[in-house]
Amino acid sequence: MAEFNDQTTLTKSEIEAGDIFAPRFDNNGLILAVTCDAQTNEVLMAAYMNEQAISLTLETGFVHYFSRSRQSLWKKGESSGELQQLVEMRTDCDQDILQILALQTGTGAACHTGRKSCLYRKVVVENGKAKLADLGMQPLFDPKDVYNK
Repeated sequence: MAEFNDQTTLTKSEIEAGDIFAPRFDNNGLILAVTCDAQTNEVLMAAYMNEQAISLTLETGFVHYFSRSRQSLWKKGESSGELQQLVEMRTDCDQDILQILALQTGTGAACHTGRKSCLYRKVVVENGKAKLADLGMQPLFDPKDVYNK
């Protein structure tokens, strides 16, 4: 398993400008990962990773996440066939967020609803009240056929 440096042992300059990868995990040992299509840079999804998920992603070349609701590690697309092949992993200046550039395999759906992206609705305000409006992104597969076997 890949090892990461502890941020508390590094200077601000080393964290922000150096070549030492030292992800800053939250109190639950997680870091937010925003996954984008490697070809279009479209945001596909956002999920959390723990140290093991990052290690497995780097070692296998397929993106892994940590499910907060299930409290378990998961390989994206393992049950649906919609695997994410890692192209590049990036971090921001203070290393507390990751950007994953991936090739979305299968039908091309990153979302469990069958859509290409999990961001298929926008927030709008009507009559002073916030609501969701569908962006018209049609499912690429029927989730009932994939997950209810």
